[in-house]
Amino acid sequence: MTEYEENIEVKGARVHNLKNIDVTIPREQLVVITGLSGSGKSSLAFDTIYAEGQRRYIETFSAYARQFLGGLERPDVDKIDGLSPVIAIEQKTTSKSPRSTVGTITEVYDFLRLLYARAADAYSYNTGDKMVSYSDEQIKELIQTTYQGKRINVLAPVIKSRKGHYRELFEQIGKQGFVKVRVDGEILDIHKGMKLDRYKTHDIEIVIDRLAITDNPDLDKRLTESINTAMYSGNDVLMVLGEDDAEPRYFSRDLMCPTTGISYPTPEPNTFSFNSPKGMCDHCNGLGHVYEVNEQKIFPNKKLSITAGGIAPLGVYKKSWAFKQLETIAMRFDFELTMPLEKIPEEAVQLILYGGKDSFVIDSKTLGVKRDYKIDYEGISNFIKSQYQNADSTSIKRWAKEYMDKIECPECKGARLKIASLFFKLDGKNIAELAELDIAELALFFANLNDKLKGNQKIIAEEIIKEISSRVQFLLDVGLDYLSLNRSSKSLSGGEAQRIRLATQIGSQLVGVLYILDEPSIGLHQRDNNRLIKSLESLRDIGNSIIVVEHDKEMIESADHVIDIGPKAGKHGGEIISEGTPSELKLHRTLTADYMTGKKEIAVPEKRRKGNGKNIVLEGCSGNNLKNISVAFPLGKMIGITGVSGSG
Repeated sequence: MTEYEENIEVKGARVHNLKNIDVTIPREQLVVITGLSGSGKSSLAFDTIYAEGQRRYIETFSAYARQFLGGLERPDVDKIDGLSPVIAIEQKTTSKSPRSTVGTITEVYDFLRLLYARAADAYSYNTGDKMVSYSDEQIKELIQTTYQGKRINVLAPVIKSRKGHYRELFEQIGKQGFVKVRVDGEILDIHKGMKLDRYKTHDIEIVIDRLAITDNPDLDKRLTESINTAMYSGNDVLMVLGEDDAEPRYFSRDLMCPTTGISYPTPEPNTFSFNSPKGMCDHCNGLGHVYEVNEQKIFPNKKLSITAGGIAPLGVYKKSWAFKQLETIAMRFDFELTMPLEKIPEEAVQLILYGGKDSFVIDSKTLGVKRDYKIDYEGISNFIKSQYQNADSTSIKRWAKEYMDKIECPECKGARLKIASLFFKLDGKNIAELAELDIAELALFFANLNDKLKGNQKIIAEEIIKEISSRVQFLLDVGLDYLSLNRSSKSLSGGEAQRIRLATQIGSQLVGVLYILDEPSIGLHQRDNNRLIKSLESLRDIGNSIIVVEHDKEMIESADHVIDIGPKAGKHGGEIISEGTPSELKLHRTLTADYMTGKKEIAVPEKRRKGNGKNIVLEGCSGNNLKNISVAFPLGKMIGITGVSGSG
C-alpha cells in the first residue's frame, strides 16, 4: 500500500501563523488537533486541509459551472497528498429561515410525511368519525345489500351550504336531461325560471335516478350507470336516499365522512408539508404564527392629543394628507385634534383605526351655505397590515412590525398545517403532535408503533419506521434527546446545529470521507460527551477519517492520534510541538500535556467575592422549556449556570 493511501501528507503549510509545517495524518482514524486558542489549529484543519479539498472538488466542474461558483484561492501550502472528499461540520447556525426546523434539516420530517401519506388513518374534522373511501363496485354492492327491497333516489350533490338563487344552475341541470332536484331536503320538479331565495343558504342535489332495488339482473347495469353519472356530476361523491329515510347516506371515491359527506383529497407527502401550498395553513402560510396590529402600540399614551403625537405611526401634527383626513373625521364626530385621545368618542377611534366610508353636511358659518364632506379612510391599522404584507421594502416592513405583535395562528393553533392534514392519525396522534414530542419521546413512540399497526398498514410502514428510528437514534447518540422536530433551526446554538449536522452525516452512511469538526463538545454536559465520542467512533468504524479541533480532555484521550500545535498563540505558535497517541502526548513537556497529567491545573480560589449586594431579578421566566421560574443574579460576582444539555 502506498504512503498516501494510509496517510494524508501535508507539506509546507504556511496559512496564517503556521510556520512552514509538515504533518502526516493517519487515515480512517479519529485524529484530534489540540493546542492553545490561537495556536493555528483551525488554520491547519479548515483553512489548509478543508480549503484545498473544496478547491479540488470545484476544479472537477466544467468552466461553465465554475463561473457561477467563483474561484477558490489555493491555500498557502506546498502540497497535500492522500486527500479524500472533505466535509466540514462547523459551529454555525444552519439557516435563518423560519421554515427550517430540526425535522427538515435531519430529514426525519420528510419520512414522517411519507409515513402519514401512506399508512395513517383519516378522521372527519366535523364528527371525529373514521373516513371511508369506496370503489364503484363496492358502492354498488353496499347499495344492493343495504336497500334490498326498497325504492331509492340516487343523488349527486352540487351545492353545499351556499347562498344564491341558482336560476342558471337549474337551467343547466334541465338541459342535461334531469327532471328533478332535491333542494334543502325536499324533492322538486325543475320548471322554467326556477330560482331560490338568494339570501338563504341552500343544499342542492340532482336526482340522477329513482329505482327499486330487487334481484332483477337488468338492474345491475342500470345501477352501475347511475353511479357513474352521479359521481361525474357530484365530483366523486354521491348520496343515496331510501324512500322512508330522513337522512341520505354518502358514498365517495375519495376519503369521506360517512355522516356529513365532507371529503379529503387522496393524501400525498405534500399534504403534510408546511412549505407546500397543498399542506400549509392558508391563514399563516405554514409559519404557525401571524402578526396582528396592537392598538396599544398605535396609541401608547391616551393622555396625549393627536396634534401632540398621540398616534405613534403619524407622529406630531404636520400639514399632510393623513392629518387632513383626521380633521374631516374630527368635524364628523365633533371633537378637536388638540383634545386628549381618551376624550375622543369611541366611534371616531374605531374609524381612525379600521377606516370606513361616510358623508355628511356642515353649515358654513362664514359663507352661509351648506358644505358636503366625504370620508373614505383606509384606517391606520389596515394601512400598517397592508404595508407589512405587500411592501417590497424591508425597511417599511420593519416599520410596520413595530406596531404589531407576533401571535399564534388562530386557525391552525401553531401546527402550521391545513385542518384536513391534522386529522390523519397514527396511534391517535397527528403529524404536528409527533413534531412537538422530544426526540427521546419520539424514539419511544416509534419503538411501540409497529405492534399497534395491522395488515397492509404494517407492511407499508415497516421500512419507513426503520428509517425514522435509525435517524432518531443518531440524534439521541449526539446528546440531542431534548430537542423536538418542530424546533426552529434559528433558535439552535452553534454546538446544537453542529451536532444535528453530525447526526445527518451519520445517517447518510457515506464511506471514505474526511470529516473535519470544530469543537463538537462545546456546550455539552459531561453526561452527553461519551455519546458524542461513540458517534464519532461509529463514523470512523464504517471507513471514514475524522479530524477534530478540540480542547476537551475526554475527547483527546479517546483519539487514535493527537497533534499538538503551539507552543503559544499567534506569532509564537504555528508549530507542531508533539504528535502521537494520547499516552505518548503525556510524555512531552507541553502545556497540553502538563494540564492532562495534572502538573498544572486551574486553581480553585480560596476566597469568593462578596459582590455589591445588588441583584438582577427575573420573574416568571417561561421561554422554551423554562417552567415559570424566578431567579436572582447577584451583581459584582462571576456567576456559573450549569445543568445537563437542554435543561434550560
